[in-house]
Amino acid sequence: MSHPSRRGVLRLTAGTALLGSFALAGCGRGSDNAATAATAKPVDDSPAKGTVNVWAAQGDANVLDRVIKPFKAANPKLTVKFTLIPNAEYYTKLQSAIAAGKGPDVAQFFPESQAQFLDPSILRPVPDGLVDPSAFFTSLWDAGVVKNVTYTVPWYAYTYALVYRSDLAKKAGVKAPTTWDEMVPFFKALQRAGAGHGLGADIGWDIFNGQDVAMYAWQAGGSLLSSGGKWTLDTPTMVDAIKYNASFFTSGIADTSGPTFLDAQPYFVSGKTACMITGPWVIGQLDAVAKKNGWTASHVATAPLPAGSSGSVSFSAGGSWGVLADSGNADAAWKLIRYISKPSTQVAQYKAYSSLPAVASAWANPAIAGQPLLDAFLTQLKNTRAFPQVSTWQQVATRLGKEMEAVAKGKGTAAKAAANVQAYAESLGTGKG
Repeated sequence: MSHPSRRGVLRLTAGTALLGSFALAGCGRGSDNAATAATAKPVDDSPAKGTVNVWAAQGDANVLDRVIKPFKAANPKLTVKFTLIPNAEYYTKLQSAIAAGKGPDVAQFFPESQAQFLDPSILRPVPDGLVDPSAFFTSLWDAGVVKNVTYTVPWYAYTYALVYRSDLAKKAGVKAPTTWDEMVPFFKALQRAGAGHGLGADIGWDIFNGQDVAMYAWQAGGSLLSSGGKWTLDTPTMVDAIKYNASFFTSGIADTSGPTFLDAQPYFVSGKTACMITGPWVIGQLDAVAKKNGWTASHVATAPLPAGSSGSVSFSAGGSWGVLADSGNADAAWKLIRYISKPSTQVAQYKAYSSLPAVASAWANPAIAGQPLLDAFLTQLKNTRAFPQVSTWQQVATRLGKEMEAVAKGKGTAAKAAANVQAYAESLGTGKG
C-alpha cells in the first residue's frame, strides 16, 4: 500500500502550531468538560447504541468501515459514521472543529504528532480497564500519556529499520551493519557492488530529518528533554547524532540532491541507491515499483537499525484513537475503540490495508509472522521511544532538520547546529502554561 501521506500529514505550518496552542487554551469549552473527563466511568459489555461520528485521515482508515462489520452486526442499534479527510488537511480541520465545539465523537491521531491534543479540555481520558496497556508496544502507549493520564489508544504501528538490496550485499560479501562504525563501510561495499549510492536518504531537511537525528541522539545515549521538562539539545550526544547523519553525505554514500521521499523506491529498485532507512509499508510496494512479482523476495532484506553507544533505538509512529471531551456518545465511542484494539481486528486491518498492529500479540498471526521481511520491524518496535509529548516538538524537529542540512553539505558544524536548535527550542518553550 502507498503511505507517503504518513509524512505529508505531519507537514504542519506555524499556523497549525498556533491553532494547536489555541486548542490547548480551551477551544471554547468550559471547565465542566475537564471535570467530567477526569471521572471517566468504566465501559461495560452492554451493546453500543446511538450514533458515533468518527473522523480519520485518508489512508489506513479507508477500509475501517469494512473491518468493523462484525462489530456493527453485533450492535444493531449503533450507527457508525466515518468522515475521511485528506491527510494534508486533517489536523487543521480537526482542530478548527474542536475549537468551534463541532468535533466528532472519535478522532484519529498520530502518536508522533498528537501532543497538542493531549489535554482534558480536548480529549477524555481512556477509561480504566478498557484495554490492557501492556498489550501494546510500550512507546506507542506512552505517546498518549501526559501527567499519568492516558488520552489515546494505539491503533496501527510503524517504525524505521534498514531496508537494503540483499543481492548487492551478497555480491559484495557483506552482512547488514549492527553498529554505527559499520554503516559507512557497508554502504561503500554496496556501491562497489554496483549501486550508485549506498544509501538513499530523504533530503527534505524538514521535520522528518529532524526526527531521524532525534533517533540517532537516543542511540548515542542522549535525550531531548530533561526529567524536569527542559530542552536538552545542545549536548555532546546531539552533536554526535548530527555528525553521524552528516557522515552519510560527506563520505559520498548518500547524495544531498536526492532522492526525495517519493523518489526513494524507484531509486532503490533501479540500483541508484541500495538502502533505505524507512518504514515497513515499502515492503508491500516494491514489487509494483519493479513491475515484477517476486522481485522483493529475491532482492531485498531488512535489519534493525545499527546501534550507537546506547543501542539500537528507533521511534514509534502510526495511528491512535481518542474520544473528544464533548462527545455526546462516549460510551459507544469507547466500545468501538475497544473493538478496534482487539488482536483479531488488528489482523483484519492488516489484511485489508497492510496496517501493522499496535497490539504486539497480533504479530504472531500467520498473516504477519509469515512475512520474514517484517521481522526487523517487529524487533525494532520492541526498542522504540516516543517523541516528546509537548506541543512545540514539531517546530523544534523541523528546525533541527534545517540545521542538519548545512552540516550535511559541509557548510556548518554539528556543534553550531546543536546550539542553534537549543536556542530556538528554548525560545519556544514546551507549550505548557
